[in-house]
Amino acid sequence: MHLGLLLACLVLGFPVLYAVIVSTQNNAEVFRYQFTFGSSFGFNWRQVMVSRHLGSYMLNSTIMAVAITVGKTILSLLAGLAFVYFRFPGKWLVFGFVLITLMMPTEILIIALLRFVTGLGWGSTYYALIVPFLASATATFLFRQHFSNIPSELSEAAQLDGANPLQFLTQVLIPLSWNAIGAQAVIHFVYAWNMYLWPRLIIQGQEKQVVQVGLQSLLNLDSSASYGPMMLGAIIASIPPVVVFMALQKPFMSGFALARDK
Repeated sequence: MHLGLLLACLVLGFPVLYAVIVSTQNNAEVFRYQFTFGSSFGFNWRQVMVSRHLGSYMLNSTIMAVAITVGKTILSLLAGLAFVYFRFPGKWLVFGFVLITLMMPTEILIIALLRFVTGLGWGSTYYALIVPFLASATATFLFRQHFSNIPSELSEAAQLDGANPLQFLTQVLIPLSWNAIGAQAVIHFVYAWNMYLWPRLIIQGQEKQVVQVGLQSLLNLDSSASYGPMMLGAIIASIPPVVVFMALQKPFMSGFALARDK
């Protein structure tokens, strides 16, 4: 069993290891297919970080991904609280509408969304990158299901103690939901970090552009494709999602384990 697991890890890790090796090579070394570190890491680094300003793209992606993650989490927590603990006319109709939006990916609405955001004068701004993605039907549904599994006696006890809804959310529900919040945060961050189509359409120029679009500029640094800088850029761009996953690995795994057990 351990031998099989080791072999699986090697198979899965080989592309990453090969990308690391290619990131240190020039094209001549790449086409010789030598599985050793090359001598062009410094040159490739300057091409990626200085000539193509990948650091600026990563900063823009970090601002966008963090804002979307925090915004989605807060709004989804509030929506889950409303759907479980509040009574208002048409609640199930509204919740059904939220579920319907799960079947409508962003690509279907991209033209209408582009016209709407442009009409607001938000073109090429952080508002255009962040605001349209602050609401999440998936996170709202998952938090609603999670809150439904919390004993109703806690809500009754909080009401007897005089807690208002926000106090109940911050002092009772959130401490009981860290695993679910951590799992959602990882998913939202990775989703926002990997966005390509929307930033490509809404952002004109390079000042506010994101890293996934910035990687495209590494395709042709010279007259031909430069594989070393391309691989180095891809590796650098993959570091923040990996860091977020490692930081939230325990709540991420626990959150999905709890969801599976239930």
